[in-house]
Amino acid sequence: MTQNGPPATDADTEKEIVPVTLYLRSDIHRAFRRCVWIITHETGRDQTAIMEEMVHDFLVKHGC
Repeated sequence: MTQNGPPATDADTEKEIVPVTLYLRSDIHRAFRRCVWIITHETGRDQTAIMEEMVHDFLVKHGC
């Protein structure tokens, strides 16, 4: 993954990936990065897809 995210795949050509800035305590930030890393290595999925899924699940949970 590059600093600006991975290149778009055919399935993502209509989706624009944009960065999101979150302000978190350092311990929560480390836990988030560790969680993404673990899921990436357990599943082989792309980090961006995992992050998108986490944000999507948060939004659904809170009815947004």
